[in-house]
Amino acid sequence: MRTKCGVYLACVAITALAASGPLGAQKPESLDHFPQLTAVITTASGAQRFNVWLADTPARSEQGLMFVPSLDHDRGMLFPRNNAGPMSIWMKNTLIPLDIMFIDAHGQIIFIRHSATPQSEAIIRVPAPMMTPAEAVLELAGGECDRRHIAQGDRLTVSRDH
Repeated sequence: MRTKCGVYLACVAITALAASGPLGAQKPESLDHFPQLTAVITTASGAQRFNVWLADTPARSEQGLMFVPSLDHDRGMLFPRNNAGPMSIWMKNTLIPLDIMFIDAHGQIIFIRHSATPQSEAIIRVPAPMMTPAEAVLELAGGECDRRHIAQGDRLTVSRDH
């Protein structure tokens, strides 16, 4: 089933389970247990396909790609909005650089932070002048957006056919 990013992610956010506690108090969950989706970004040079883990609970969203030593070029993680307000990301305990894309309700990439610095506690969010609220964040291996010519304005669709 293919859907626009915002519609599917809104359903995921509504059905998200409650977290059992802060990540610091528990062992990170194996990524093998995260739901997986297929993400396709439509670019000027063609469709770019990724297998992504879905951070569908507050605990999984908090964990993200922390402590992951490497990330294949066709892998990533998708974070739907779990509550109202601006979305932000940081790289604390993230060992590898990541390309971080902020996605609007229509599946459009509204901002990309290229190769975010590993282990940084700096907050990454859509710059204030843009004023478009993000409904999701997609993280890929650092440099992947440049390698695949993924740019602001490209569109993301997700499907469960993974």
